[in-house]
Amino acid sequence: MQGAPVIVVNANTKREQGRKAQLGNIQAAKAVSDIVLTTLGPRSMLKMLLDPMGGIVMTNDGNAILREIDVQHPAAKSMIELARAQDEEVGDGTTSVIILAGEMMVAARPFIEKNIHPTEIVNGYFRALEDSVKILDEISQQIDTEKKEEVMKALQSCIGTKFAFRWGTLISDLSLQATRIVLRGGNVNKLNLEIKRYAKVEKIPGGTLEESCVLEGVMINKDVTHPRMRREIKNPRIILLDCTLEYKKGESMTNMEMTKESDMTDALQQEINEVALMCNDILKHKPDIVITEKGVSDLAQHFLLKGNVSVIRRVRKTDNTRIARVSGATIVNRPEELQETDVGTLCGTFEVKKIGDDYFAFFVDCQNPTACSIILRGASKDVLNEMERNLHDCLAVAKNIYQDPKLLPGGGAVEMEVSARLLEKANKVEGLGQLPYKAVAYALEIIPRTLSANCGADTVRILTELRAKHSETGGLFFGVDGNTGKIAKMNEINVWEPLSVKKQVFKTAIESACMLLRIDDVVSGIKKKQQQSGRQGEEEPQETFGDQRDG
Repeated sequence: MQGAPVIVVNANTKREQGRKAQLGNIQAAKAVSDIVLTTLGPRSMLKMLLDPMGGIVMTNDGNAILREIDVQHPAAKSMIELARAQDEEVGDGTTSVIILAGEMMVAARPFIEKNIHPTEIVNGYFRALEDSVKILDEISQQIDTEKKEEVMKALQSCIGTKFAFRWGTLISDLSLQATRIVLRGGNVNKLNLEIKRYAKVEKIPGGTLEESCVLEGVMINKDVTHPRMRREIKNPRIILLDCTLEYKKGESMTNMEMTKESDMTDALQQEINEVALMCNDILKHKPDIVITEKGVSDLAQHFLLKGNVSVIRRVRKTDNTRIARVSGATIVNRPEELQETDVGTLCGTFEVKKIGDDYFAFFVDCQNPTACSIILRGASKDVLNEMERNLHDCLAVAKNIYQDPKLLPGGGAVEMEVSARLLEKANKVEGLGQLPYKAVAYALEIIPRTLSANCGADTVRILTELRAKHSETGGLFFGVDGNTGKIAKMNEINVWEPLSVKKQVFKTAIESACMLLRIDDVVSGIKKKQQQSGRQGEEEPQETFGDQRDG
């Protein structure tokens, strides 16, 4: 061998090892958190992004911003996944979790530079996380979900940092109404699924935002199939089907031999009789509306129109299940199996209205519906999309409160309180773990610091004051008022956050920081660029990590 180097890894791969890889990860995490730093709090800025299709996204929702950004560094990709996980789990706190995780990484930098082993840092971090979660449980306050104003406190705080805040309690009213309607279905534990499934957001451009409402029933973007059918019915009898109302043709190739001239007429008559039989099975239950997920032939429409029935066809499966929840009908597979109990009678009014250029069918005034449609009106698509994102966050917060009815003071008060208590406990931690433990306590201060910085306040003075307040007893509620940048008592200005959101933010941020700190080797393959127009293309480093986020 004569001292020649042994090359194990492919020559086209880029490799970072040891401290260089760790510092690179810290830098990447910080870069991602810097993107969303200005979008925290009520005085936050909006970001404008061009997605790959050329559409524009304007938002200050952490997850929506990071979802549109295409990054190369593997550590940055993993940070962006955090915002998505937070959004799916609790729906709110996506910006906080990224900022906190970035700060946790930065807090570890001095230890890595001093050659302290990452395992020591990680142990200190996990210890601090356990204690933080215990402190959060201790300082949380139970609320009564039956009282509307108590739930509204948390919803208003969630909306306070969003674009929709300009319209007062509009969005929080909508989400509370929708959550209460879906809750009638009973299952609190599966509320997340139920809200996604049974509270449908319908965006209709035009009109003003004040016209947005929650229907005591559902709305679908469909019209009746025949112009002479009734478009307004009081107390309708509704039948829901998921089969076609057409003549079923033979499965395989069917050959018909005709011997006399009347055979063709007989065959056609047979088809007509078949459809008539199907329609009679439906008509004997005297329905006013028949809704099917599949097609309806012209012949079936003719028979049903004679029976004075309005027909809506090709309805989505999800819409059909919502109509079943509000009208009390059962979705039936074959018309001949229909029974009286399958007919829905709980809907008060059926009406087809034209809004803008589209026809919409409304099933409203229902008795105790357990599904609903939330109608959003607004000037433009961009405004509607942003309102929908805000509504999604607000619905998630409402769900969290009903599942775990505990609140914490907002405005950075919780972070300062946890920070102060961790610093007290830090003296009892033995050995090298004490330093990272303290680092977590100081890193938590990034939330109140960013809040005050976004208001343009004097950050250093405010943080010093807050530390002093929280070191005394009874200083729990002191935080930053995000609108004025001054110190205020959170229980007086009514800024609250659900316990489940805060817990998730702490856990996700610290656990992900620990995971990234334990990486000491980053190997990324580089693809060779293909030759372009006859000349050799230069090799360009391209990461092959992770799947590209869909824009």
